[in-house]
Amino acid sequence: MDGSSKEALMEEAPPRYTASPRLPCIPHQLKCLLIVVVVVVILVVVIVAFLLLGLHITETHAETVLRMTIHGLDGEGTPQHLSMSRKERTGMFAVRDGLNASAMVVYDYSKLLVSYRSWRHHACYITRVDKDNIPGLDAITETFQRRQAEMKEAGDNAMPLADRSILGTTVNILCSTVPVYWA
Repeated sequence: MDGSSKEALMEEAPPRYTASPRLPCIPHQLKCLLIVVVVVVILVVVIVAFLLLGLHITETHAETVLRMTIHGLDGEGTPQHLSMSRKERTGMFAVRDGLNASAMVVYDYSKLLVSYRSWRHHACYITRVDKDNIPGLDAITETFQRRQAEMKEAGDNAMPLADRSILGTTVNILCSTVPVYWA
């Protein structure tokens, strides 16, 4: 190398580098506190994620058990659909009522009433149940269908329920256009 190129480089001023902007001076105790807060937030997020995952798995398992209970242990039998309302504490089942008809059975746990509305017949039937001995869906359906047959044979001499205030919202809506009888 020749000396003239060195001199040319030396004459030029080197570029000025500026220091990167630094955070204001944070005391060591505050840094430790920030690290602890970040770690706690991350742990809380992870724990909440695992809890939500567990809740989802539990709900899926409960639905599977309910489906097995309704269909039977072997999965055979006629499928039945259940709708539940936690607010009103009711459970609604759609059941078969003869060959090509269906009916709704509503278990009202807050008022301890079970109601039955057949779409073939123009009436609703209700009955009180014992809190400790709530009958199964098959027994309730059979009881109401037997009562329907008795009413059909005897004629319309039974008096419908006059005071509908004892019925819950779900049953009032379901039976709003038909008379309600005690079964």
